[in-house]
Amino acid sequence: MLTRVDLPLARGNDAEALIEARVAKHDDTYALTYLDFPGGRFTVARKDLAVGTVVRLRVIARDVSLTLARQTDTSILNIFPAIVDEIVPTGDSQVTVKLQVGGIPQLSRITRKSAALLELQPGKSVYAQAKTVALLA
Repeated sequence: MLTRVDLPLARGNDAEALIEARVAKHDDTYALTYLDFPGGRFTVARKDLAVGTVVRLRVIARDVSLTLARQTDTSILNIFPAIVDEIVPTGDSQVTVKLQVGGIPQLSRITRKSAALLELQPGKSVYAQAKTVALLA
């Protein structure tokens, strides 16, 4: 329901997607936890959770950028192949882009100019880059 772009929640300033993931493993060297979901693997700061634990993640739309090619020289660790599902105007200068990431809906809030430069349209392949992710208790 949070990712239905026909509803106001998905077009507000705090639009977000909730994603169910499972703890895959921990990286003690860098104090990270890896969380798998059907679209790939999220990397978050180390959490004291047993491997196999199911968690929910909050991904805020304004923290998700889009690119046409997978970036490699970046500090962003959470990059996923995605398909543009819908594009909805959000005010004068922005759009909300609903994505499918491994069949899981996710949102991105970008400028209309960026959407035009990327030539976004439903069905187009992109990469979603989630700068921050919140693990919900």
